[in-house]
Amino acid sequence: MTRATASQQLAEPSLLRLAGLPYFLIAFIARLPFAMMVVGVLTVVVSARGSLSLGGLTSAAVGLGTACFGPLLGAAADRFGQRVVLMVLALANGAMLLLFTFVVYGTAADGFVLLAAVGIGATAPQVAPLSRSRLVTIISERMAEGRRAKTVSGTMAYESAADETVFVFGPFLVGILASAIAPWAPLVGAAVLTVVFVGAFALHPSGRHVSQDRDADGKAPSAVSELFRPQLLIVVLGILGVGIFFGTMLTSLTSFMADRGAPEQAGLLYGVMGVGSAILALGVAWLPAAFSMRARWLVFSGILLAGTLLLGFVDTPGAMMVALAIMGIGIGPTLVTQYSFGAARSPRGRSATVMTMLGSGVVVGQSIGAAVAGEIAENVGTPAALLLPMIAAFIAFAAGVANWLLSSERRREALVKA
Repeated sequence: MTRATASQQLAEPSLLRLAGLPYFLIAFIARLPFAMMVVGVLTVVVSARGSLSLGGLTSAAVGLGTACFGPLLGAAADRFGQRVVLMVLALANGAMLLLFTFVVYGTAADGFVLLAAVGIGATAPQVAPLSRSRLVTIISERMAEGRRAKTVSGTMAYESAADETVFVFGPFLVGILASAIAPWAPLVGAAVLTVVFVGAFALHPSGRHVSQDRDADGKAPSAVSELFRPQLLIVVLGILGVGIFFGTMLTSLTSFMADRGAPEQAGLLYGVMGVGSAILALGVAWLPAAFSMRARWLVFSGILLAGTLLLGFVDTPGAMMVALAIMGIGIGPTLVTQYSFGAARSPRGRSATVMTMLGSGVVVGQSIGAAVAGEIAENVGTPAALLLPMIAAFIAFAAGVANWLLSSERRREALVKA
């Protein structure tokens, strides 16, 4: 019996075979424009308008657009399928990126610049959340039940590592294009990548797939109210804390290095955390099942919090590198675990909606964190700005504590019903 089961599992295709290698390559490149938008917008506004404050507000406006419309676009993808939604967004977002470039270099008032930035965020094709939703659907409907949990964990690990890589490489690509061509080049490049690769992501055969949980008319069997259950909202809060951490950490780190006369080295130091985070995120798939997801959230967010507490004592780039390395151990696995909880707690037929809620949480937190940290660093000083990553890490850890309690209550209710 055991040998037959093992042979059957070996004979079943892997997720790589089910989705195809081209899918992963296209999905990786297609998420690059999203990683370039916030930094690209900041770069071009500062260059064209000469205002760092307006640049920060404009970056936050991109996040506002994503916050307001991201989950709605995810709901539309659940309702009508990803293909049609992504094709519309690829064209609309490419057009908005070009429109923003014309507006910022024109004579329009700053209010129109902010409005155009909201349009960029509102039409942003959130490839990463939709990729997670697409892969989770393939796993749940085309793989044996015994392999699903481990495969979902590995998939979330890969997706998070891909996000980490893209969000490190995206700003680097913005810097290259802006330096080699002009400050407007990153946005034009992002527009081209969006139309070509998001379009390819939409047209991939897997884009035709609509969840079997949906009725013939596209309606979900679950109520909208299930999206607001405490068990799911606490995951959104936790991932918002991670997003705030990303925004505040990079901005306060830039201020820290600027005080030492080397602001251009902030990206290099930040990469120490990013590389470690990506490697540890991939490693989550090999953690033993006995190390439960709710325990992982507490442990790794605790490591993140401990790393941020060191920021109160760092006074050299070397000490900062050590603190960032410790944070990298915690941030990647925390993000993977939160996405895994999101996948597990998605109401039937609403996977894309949940994943875009989580993706929006990261972007919104990052935008708000960067804007607030920039203001505090400029007006109060770097030491005050370095307190913000600690607060963000505490939010992620506190959400993990709340999740532990909610998970325990859920387990007790299941035992009572049994």
